[in-house]
Formats: sequence, C-alpha cells, structure tokens
Amino acid sequence: MSRVRKNDLVRVTSGKDKGKEGHVIAIDRKKDVVMVKGVGIITKHMKARRQGEQSRIVKEESYIPLCKVMPMCPSCKKACRVQIRFMDGGGEKARVCQRCKEAF
Repeated sequence: MSRVRKNDLVRVTSGKDKGKEGHVIAIDRKKDVVMVKGVGIITKHMKARRQGEQSRIVKEESYIPLCKVMPMCPSCKKACRVQIRFMDGGGEKARVCQRCKEAF
C-alpha cells in the first residue's frame, strides 16, 4: 500500500514550489514521481501541426519526485507521515495519520 494515491490532497515539502498544496493528478510508481495540480508548472512551445492551426505557448504541470510531497490529513489539516494499520477483523489495510491516529 502506498502513502500517496490519486486525488489525495498533498503539500510540497521542498523545491521551487515549497508550501503549495494540490490534488494528485497522476502517479508513476516505476519512476517514483507524482503530478500535482498547480505544482511544477512548465512552459511548452507548441508548433502548429496542421494547416490553419496556430503555434502557441502552453503552461502545464510536470512530474515531481514523490519524496517531495506529503499527504494532508483530512482531520487535523496538516501534512503528515502515514502509517499502515490493519483494520479490525477483516484484515483490511488502512492509511493512518501518525499525528492524530485518524484513518483516511
């Protein structure tokens, strides 16, 4: 079980976007990178490919290393470390905030 999933609210802990928060758009587990909405914005110069289409400059999110983000706990509203706990009876795993011990 991973500590960060798609659609989680995360906070960036280091780099040029330090302190920004956003929801996870995509995760690449093999490369250990994550794409966060509004974080890691890059500028791309797009060339016109078809007749009638115009060249343009596009700003879009890029991947950042997974180690630079921490999930936000929904109950205590702070960036937290994540523990994995087995729930009662069924043996299901759950992610738990290390600070307030709430599952999310």
